[in-house]
Amino acid sequence: MKLEELIAAARGEVEVDLLLEGADIVNTLSGERYRSDVAIHEDIVVGFDCSSSRKTFDLSGKVLAPGFIDGHVHIESAMVTIPEYARAVVPRGTTTVVADPHEIANVLGLEGIRYMLDCTRLSPLDVRIMLPSCVPATHLETSGASLDAEALSKLIDEDGVLGIAEMMNYPGVIFKDPQVLAKIRLAGEKRVDGHCPLLSGRDLAAYVAAGIGSDHECTSLEEAREKLRLGMRIMIREGTAAKNLDDLLPLVNDVNSRRFLFVSDDRHPSDILREGHIDSMVRRAVESGLDPIAAIQIASLNAAEYFGLSNLGAIAPGRRADIVVLDDLEKLEVLKVLKDGKVVAEGGRLIAPLRKAQRPALASMQVGQIGPKSFDIKAEGDLARVIGIVPNQIITRSLRLQPKIVDGYVVADVERDVLKMAVVERHRGTGNVGLALVSGFGLARGAIATSVAHDSHNIAAVGTDSEEIFRAVSAVREMEGGLVVVDQGVVTASLPLPIAGLLSDRSMDEVVKKIEEVVEAAKDLGSTLEDPFMTLSFLCLPVIPELKLTDRGLVDMNRFDFVPLFLAEGEEDQASPFEGR
Repeated sequence: MKLEELIAAARGEVEVDLLLEGADIVNTLSGERYRSDVAIHEDIVVGFDCSSSRKTFDLSGKVLAPGFIDGHVHIESAMVTIPEYARAVVPRGTTTVVADPHEIANVLGLEGIRYMLDCTRLSPLDVRIMLPSCVPATHLETSGASLDAEALSKLIDEDGVLGIAEMMNYPGVIFKDPQVLAKIRLAGEKRVDGHCPLLSGRDLAAYVAAGIGSDHECTSLEEAREKLRLGMRIMIREGTAAKNLDDLLPLVNDVNSRRFLFVSDDRHPSDILREGHIDSMVRRAVESGLDPIAAIQIASLNAAEYFGLSNLGAIAPGRRADIVVLDDLEKLEVLKVLKDGKVVAEGGRLIAPLRKAQRPALASMQVGQIGPKSFDIKAEGDLARVIGIVPNQIITRSLRLQPKIVDGYVVADVERDVLKMAVVERHRGTGNVGLALVSGFGLARGAIATSVAHDSHNIAAVGTDSEEIFRAVSAVREMEGGLVVVDQGVVTASLPLPIAGLLSDRSMDEVVKKIEEVVEAAKDLGSTLEDPFMTLSFLCLPVIPELKLTDRGLVDMNRFDFVPLFLAEGEEDQASPFEGR
């Protein structure tokens, strides 16, 4: 729209396209709720009254709020393409997401990021991109690509790119790694997001001083308070494996609420369809006692201002007409969604057209030569390090247990819930297989495996013996990626993910049905976890404390290095090198 036409529409000199009449608006700029009409011309809000309009919607008794913004999300965790993701989240009021395509970039590199950028134009969802800062995340794993600052520079000035995504390699920041610092410098005036679980004291101060502006990894009030005091925006995350909303909401008050954002990070499709998206966080916050207007600010304006999206986050002249129609500020049910001044969702369903996403050209499943014996663990001591699962968190504990040994080899001890875990490299055909022990899955028999395994997305598996694990890994390879459950050598349930081994080309409803089948099949094997596949996917993430497994071996985050599975006689854990941890 020409500037002259915008001014004319705002002054009532021309007929506007749409008038929203009779509703209350939530003014996120002034912090008020009041009755007002809203005039829209083309895709812009031009004012609060008009002389005439081509179309009028009577929304008497309803409440208008700006479209919700997810400040940090890995769309790949929903296991669907961007158009299918939009089909699910837009009817729930989300009109903009700030996506970190870190997952697909670790598999396909720049081609993966370009694929996601191309897909942003296929739906009414406004998808902005933060360039992945850590591909690979660390030197401790094998990924499908390596993106340094020079490679990222090819995309930093692309439309829709807002900056550098979560800087997971926080040791690289505080120890002044030249490659890490080059990526921070590349951002220039754009944002650099953070990722620094449990970092504290001088090391945290150094991390913030480097120009990193946010963190979504806070798990306690004390941790979030320290980061807030140092100037970080606190992203309140409510994902599937990591749920921090209840823990962090008590920190939000009338004075500091503008320093918080709502983010989903990694949210499974079943949770999106069952519970909602950002709308569910707003509801939960209000139910917990947060002022509804503050909750809507956190869900919209705060993210818009942090990321420099000055035309979003509010219903005001000159802003994009991304508007959510709510029944009231108590139930906060989304009735209708406008994107760029057009109704795109109504009654919980997307009514705007979608275009189908094409598959990337690169292959993503190149596994080296392996067999059942690749998963045998030779006993080399009496005491082993065991990954201890923490329910509903992505952190783990480093346990010390005596493993069950038969004929010189470690075997699963189902009575004590100590199982075998493996990570198989799938990008370069190296044949790497990392082996470990894990406690917390509860499997009594069989195995499960997935090619969704953060961050490098090699094939992760857990099971009760080598044959079952081998069969599960082989099944994932055969279907070009996905989730499988194996019982007595037979695949009992599966979810194919043929796009980079991460995404389905089906609808989210179909994906959810398949997820329910594989989760139920895993529970039939004895799993006690709410979502064993999500938990398994994060056991490969070596930037999250304490003990994790990659294709290259067992990683102790207190040392940020590999450790042997078996402890030497008299060996004790080293103290964390990070101050305040």
